[in-house]
Amino acid sequence: MRRVNPSKALHGVRFAFGTLTVFPARITRWDRAAARAGMTLAPLAGLAVGLCAAAAGAGFWAAGAGSLLVAVVSVAVPALLTRGLHLDGLADVADGLGSAKPAEEALRIMKRSDIGPFGVVALLFLLLAQIAALSRLYEDGWARGAAATVVSAVAARAALTLASRRGVTAARPDGLGAVVAGTVPGRRAAVVAALVTAASAAAGLLFGPRSALHFALAVPAGLAVAQVLLRRCVGRFGGVTGDVFGAVAETSATVTLVALTLG
Repeated sequence: MRRVNPSKALHGVRFAFGTLTVFPARITRWDRAAARAGMTLAPLAGLAVGLCAAAAGAGFWAAGAGSLLVAVVSVAVPALLTRGLHLDGLADVADGLGSAKPAEEALRIMKRSDIGPFGVVALLFLLLAQIAALSRLYEDGWARGAAATVVSAVAARAALTLASRRGVTAARPDGLGAVVAGTVPGRRAAVVAALVTAASAAAGLLFGPRSALHFALAVPAGLAVAQVLLRRCVGRFGGVTGDVFGAVAETSATVTLVALTLG
């Protein structure tokens, strides 16, 4: 068995938290080796974000807030802890895909600071879906809503690990996409996805065997739809960008939450 290099793991943790969250993590290496470790450990950053969101939601629940307001808080906290970058990426990707322009022009549209009509509509419906799903889950108790909040956040970052696997190219020669694209071995990415699914099933087991199965199915559903979006973006833009990573993460989180409300 290969030993894990503590130094590489530390650089990876710093890379994951420094690029994916606002937590104070000083990135000491900005190269593909650090990116490989960082994107492998991306679900850890999701766990930290999810726990903070769940704690905030639980606090409002304890204060007597209704499930709808608790859901809004649980959705707002991850946006704050990521500087809104994933949501911004989703909006930019929606504008790029909706423009029907050639790849180079679509990439220029995505790089603009403004948000077009496609981006606005995509953001609106995605946030409504997240809030509606979490509100429904919180109606079954704060514990189920909190568990779903954490699981969706971890699933979002697991989608980033899969999006960083070898064979996925970068659309630009610079930016986050160029650093992380194709860094994670495919087998390692699959193992991370499997571990996240297993951990989610364990979280669902707190509510019974059927909930364990429900959670175990919701995460792969979110990852699968995110991979469909990833493939579409690679085919449309010629590779991935930081915006594509943001869109993939938000898509995975949203589909996971919606799947947890079904059945």
